[in-house]
Amino acid sequence: MYSDKNVNVLVTGSTGFVGSRLVNALAAEGRYSVTTATRLSNSVSSIEKAAQVQIGEIGPLTKWAKALRGQDVLIHVAAVAHMPSGDDEILARYQSVNVEGTLNLARQAADAGVKRFIFLSSVGVNGNTSEVPYRLTDKVNPQEPYAESKRHAEEGLKEVCSTEGMELVIVRPPLVYGPNAPGNFGSLVRWVEKSLPLPLGAIHNKRSLVALDNLVDLIVTCIDHPGAANETFLVSDGEDMSTTQLLRGVAEAMGKPSRLIPVPAGLLQFGATLLGKKAVAQRLLGSLQVDISHTRTCLNWTPPLTVKQGLQRCFSNQQD
Repeated sequence: MYSDKNVNVLVTGSTGFVGSRLVNALAAEGRYSVTTATRLSNSVSSIEKAAQVQIGEIGPLTKWAKALRGQDVLIHVAAVAHMPSGDDEILARYQSVNVEGTLNLARQAADAGVKRFIFLSSVGVNGNTSEVPYRLTDKVNPQEPYAESKRHAEEGLKEVCSTEGMELVIVRPPLVYGPNAPGNFGSLVRWVEKSLPLPLGAIHNKRSLVALDNLVDLIVTCIDHPGAANETFLVSDGEDMSTTQLLRGVAEAMGKPSRLIPVPAGLLQFGATLLGKKAVAQRLLGSLQVDISHTRTCLNWTPPLTVKQGLQRCFSNQQD
């Protein structure tokens, strides 16, 4: 895609869970000149080889010119996530940052001559549960405000990039796990760490996951792969697991016993509904799978890590 050896890459969200690992991976490659866009000046970072540009809060009025100057590829990881739903103020923040802020960035990126815009979206755009693995041809069906904001951002990006002639790559990951992962995986780790008995020993659902390093590897592949232009990719480890299997895998990787009590899923669902925890039960008991055959074929890509290897990296200080 590029004739020059070095590719100039701008990354947003570089201090977050995915962004920090991504920037380190790019810096280690040696052929990327990396710039990070940060909210604050002198943001805490372990990345010595990346330039840093302060852009402030992301929104519809953010000025990106300084950060975008000379960039070939933009990887937009930054987003508002893991916020309680239902509050008008929170919904407005999703709209301002995840939708309007993203489209404002895309327009300025196109004006600055950026060739490719890589957008980290979410499998939540497809939906929260699946009886069969999601495919790209399936109708989107976001069920939560965060996923809805990602869907609107995807639609707006397609329009902007098509009009401006900038290539667009959309990546939709499911639950991302790795060292010090936030969100649902972090909660599972804390449960196992406490060695408390859990009534999750008889769950036979199927869920797709993606190791942090597998997701980063795919994003890096999309930087200059000719087949990635104007495509959307579902991503996972290629090995779907039940909640029971995942908890056992986490316990094994941590060197702790898995104290799982085999309680029927139906009984757990009933109890969670009575307690007003239906959404929590859905994430633990329901299935959500993705079909990554298009990703494999289009990019000739295979997840570098197995689930077992990915879980081992969660609790090891060794990083490639």
